Amino acid sequence: MSIKTNLEYINKTIADAAIRSGRKPEDIMLLAVTKTHEAPEMNEVIDCGVENIGENKVQEITRKYDDVKPAKWHLIGHLQTNKVKYIIDKVEMIHSVDSLHLAQEIDKRAKQHGLVMKILVQVNVAEEESKFGITSQETDKLINDILENCPNVKICGIMCIAPFVDDEEEARPYFREAKQIYDSYLGDTREGMDFKYLSMGMSNDYEVAIEEGSNLVRVGTAIFGARDYSL
Repeated sequence: MSIKTNLEYINKTIADAAIRSGRKPEDIMLLAVTKTHEAPEMNEVIDCGVENIGENKVQEITRKYDDVKPAKWHLIGHLQTNKVKYIIDKVEMIHSVDSLHLAQEIDKRAKQHGLVMKILVQVNVAEEESKFGITSQETDKLINDILENCPNVKICGIMCIAPFVDDEEEARPYFREAKQIYDSYLGDTREGMDFKYLSMGMSNDYEVAIEEGSNLVRVGTAIFGARDYSL
């Protein structure tokens, strides 16, 4: 199936899930995850109306950036502090902040460029050792620390990756817990807070994630097909 056909199906299922959860389809952001995919495919997605693209690695952003049509780039993978400087002026938002040390580096580089960087705090609700992110219990301290120390950072929500399961229903409790954390900060008007994004749900579970409150889904394989990691 073509990228265009895949996107039509995904947009329909996103809309249906949004309606089931009592929201409008336009309330959900589709982030096209483009890791291992090159500029021609990315440009095709953008031509189909996708405005937001997500990359896992800094080097992929810097390598492809000039060959891709105008879009909003998101860094969704683990970010090392020594690589922040390479993408600070290229990305719309960094989804994977899981330490004050990283937030301070983002703050430092953002100040140098005269900007305020939007971030999401990555919460590892399942506490999987194979995944980055803080525990649910650590969320409040990290948010408070960032607000106190990083004036050139704006916390815009949280990002969650549920365990990969054969039955997407098994991911529902983790999404539900992340939503509870997210809800606890809604209405927080402190300087540096603009809580609006709950980033959770990928190709295998985005419908359940939306049903449980996600308003930003990160979809790659369902758009592009299976990745070839040998490239």
